[in-house]
Amino acid sequence: MLKLALEMPALVDRMDDQVAIDYAAMPERLYLIDRDGSVAYRGGMGPMFFRPREWEEAIQELLAG
Repeated sequence: MLKLALEMPALVDRMDDQVAIDYAAMPERLYLIDRDGSVAYRGGMGPMFFRPREWEEAIQELLAG
């Protein structure tokens, strides 16, 4: 099991699922949003297509840029 040792703010959808509706996040999907509010990374439909190393690399790239 890979544990990501990252400290960052996380946002969780409201009970009305508006973010899931807006971003088509079904069944599950992780997004990385940059400071301008644009999608910097969109993970594969999960949980089977979630790639933790790819997710971590995208975070590091965004923070470095």
